[in-house]
Amino acid sequence: MYKVLVLRFSSIGDIVLTTPVVRALKRQLGNAKVHYCTKQGFRSIVENNPYIDKTHYLGESLNDLIAELKKERFDYVVDLHNNLRTRIIRTRLGRPSGTFDKLNIQKWLLVNLKYNAMPDLHIVDRYFGATDKLRLGIKNDGQGLDYFIPEQDEVALNSLPETHRNGYYGMAIGAQHYTKRLPVEKLIELCEKINAPIILLGGKEDHETGELIAKHFQNPNNEQRTTNNEIPTTNNQQPTTIYNACGKYNLNQSASLVKQCKALFTHDTGLMHIGAAFKKKIYSIWGNTVPAFGMYPYKTDFEVFEVKGLNCRPCSKIGYSKCPRGHFKCMREQKFDFELPA
Repeated sequence: MYKVLVLRFSSIGDIVLTTPVVRALKRQLGNAKVHYCTKQGFRSIVENNPYIDKTHYLGESLNDLIAELKKERFDYVVDLHNNLRTRIIRTRLGRPSGTFDKLNIQKWLLVNLKYNAMPDLHIVDRYFGATDKLRLGIKNDGQGLDYFIPEQDEVALNSLPETHRNGYYGMAIGAQHYTKRLPVEKLIELCEKINAPIILLGGKEDHETGELIAKHFQNPNNEQRTTNNEIPTTNNQQPTTIYNACGKYNLNQSASLVKQCKALFTHDTGLMHIGAAFKKKIYSIWGNTVPAFGMYPYKTDFEVFEVKGLNCRPCSKIGYSKCPRGHFKCMREQKFDFELPA
């Protein structure tokens, strides 16, 4: 019986993107025991996964974690993070290990020279390169991503506002970096275009933005006009109905709301990949990052909203706290042309 350790410390979306590898290891490697190591803050993503036999968490001490892992006597280490800490762990454990190519040179070329040398290959398929190096003989089963919600975190539709109990669209309004988020006036424009019940999803840090959006639709006769960063309004009654769920639910509960939505509108962030795990139609919104990095919605129907032709984009493989050039055209010039699924 093989015992395999999978390493991925962060973040939400990246961990969800490792689930096809975890599933393949468990299903295809005989009676393998699959262990997963991540940060404490991401416990809820992995602890309910039936393909994971045991979890390990990075606390304040890397040495303590390594001592814990050494006791397990792993046969193989699959490193799906490939950073300094995971390299230290691999070295200290001294077990056969495999990792994946982060393509940092190709990403640098795309960000700095706007030369696209990235392979047409999703990050999930690149992750399988780590197991290929170990010659474990496992293959991507093509079934997409996994996300498992414990029963106590399933959100009942009858607990939602009455306006949303017969169906709604999800909108993940947050993202870790400013340059990956639509300005509030563009979020309102998008909500107007959806023209249906919407649940706003995000953390506590997104609650204030959610309130601005919700208040706009509670005051449909406001005749203010939009200039610069002001919130747009309209003279006409808005059928759009907003429920601001930002900060009201934990991650698994938010995932439950995603699972039950008709479709998901989202920035390039973790909830996008959770939506893909539930095979939702995804409307993905891209600012400073681009799908060419290989982290677009996986194995689900999706559309891309992006401003093409900007010579400054992508300006980062991650994001910034403000637009480096000050104009933020990659988000402010977004056009929302789409049809909703039935």
